[in-house]
Amino acid sequence: MASFTEVESSNFHISIPQNNNDDNNNNDVNVGSTTASSSSTASTSSRYENQKRRDWNTFGQYLKNHRPPLTLSRCSGAHVLEFLRYLDQFGKTKVHIPMCPFYGHPNPPAPCPCPVKQAWGSLDALVGRLRAAFEENGGKPETNPFGARAVRLYLREVRDLQSKARGVSYDKKKKKKKQKLSPPPQQLPDTHSGDG
Repeated sequence: MASFTEVESSNFHISIPQNNNDDNNNNDVNVGSTTASSSSTASTSSRYENQKRRDWNTFGQYLKNHRPPLTLSRCSGAHVLEFLRYLDQFGKTKVHIPMCPFYGHPNPPAPCPCPVKQAWGSLDALVGRLRAAFEENGGKPETNPFGARAVRLYLREVRDLQSKARGVSYDKKKKKKKQKLSPPPQQLPDTHSGDG
């Protein structure tokens, strides 16, 4: 059972589930009585749905405890950014500051006092799940605060900052273009058959 941390800020009070496992590990997935062949698909789908539900409930808690309380219809991209920045205190990813001797090193040889934050990949996945949950819970795509331009720019900024600070490249892997194979050379008829 996950423990909860109660945190109060000047704007809101929220309970965040604390999990000692990685962000992507979920131990409470109940697949039920699926067959062996479909269990991995059901497990993956169920894991995603469970995580999405937990994320949505956590965001709902944020809205409820915001000072003043917010309704979903009044939630904007700015509120999403406030929520994402708030979540940094629960992060586990060391992000080196430019003055740190380990800035840009993916595997630093010693500890340093740099802050830990939410990893860009975790935030990006979280926003994707919340964006889907918003629309599943009656929100219109054109008013989805998780798809706001400010949120996209923030995620890009976090990605760039973390890739430089940690020496990790987040460049998309380019698909290799298939080389056109030239047809095999045509065989010419042998004009020099043993007549000579």
